[in-house]
Amino acid sequence: MDYLLLGFLTGLSLILAIGAQNIFVIEQGLKKQYIFIVCLICSISDLLLIFLGIFLFQYLNNFFTPTIELIFNILLFIFLLHFIWGKVRIKISETSFNINNKTNNLPTIIVKTLSFTFLNPHVYSDTVFFLGNFSKSFSIMDKYYFGIGAAIASFLFFFSIGYLSKYFSKYLKSIKIWERINYLIILFMSILALSVLMEII
Repeated sequence: MDYLLLGFLTGLSLILAIGAQNIFVIEQGLKKQYIFIVCLICSISDLLLIFLGIFLFQYLNNFFTPTIELIFNILLFIFLLHFIWGKVRIKISETSFNINNKTNNLPTIIVKTLSFTFLNPHVYSDTVFFLGNFSKSFSIMDKYYFGIGAAIASFLFFFSIGYLSKYFSKYLKSIKIWERINYLIILFMSILALSVLMEII
């Protein structure tokens, strides 16, 4: 159960950001257009990418030597430092929503949703590499719990911002709210970075 919570908190920390995908989901919520489909595509896509990373590194474990594992831990630590530094130096600007242009075409909405998800390079570094690499030393059952926790975070997050878009749109424009969220993410990711560093040394 600890790994379920760890996966949930880690997944939530990675997904909580002012990104194009999140803004698109909120815009669809404000427009009240295909909210369920958009949220479902984003959530299932995250679930697939999360377990792709976990199974990929499970497979790579068969070829890991202590040296290779050390290299991956160093890369993981560098990734975390880069992620934390990005949060430290981020500048929150007022976010605007485009709710005037409404698209009534479901195939177009599906293509847009998939594009915002899979054409974002961060989704592969954050989800596939980070979650897979971070969980590589977990037992197989703990990996499942970790992945399920991260997937639950995605489902909860996307459906929340989609269906509570009017509420979240107000807070998305609040600099103070995002500063506090960033502080919490920095703190949590710093703890994870320290745990990875302890494995390296």
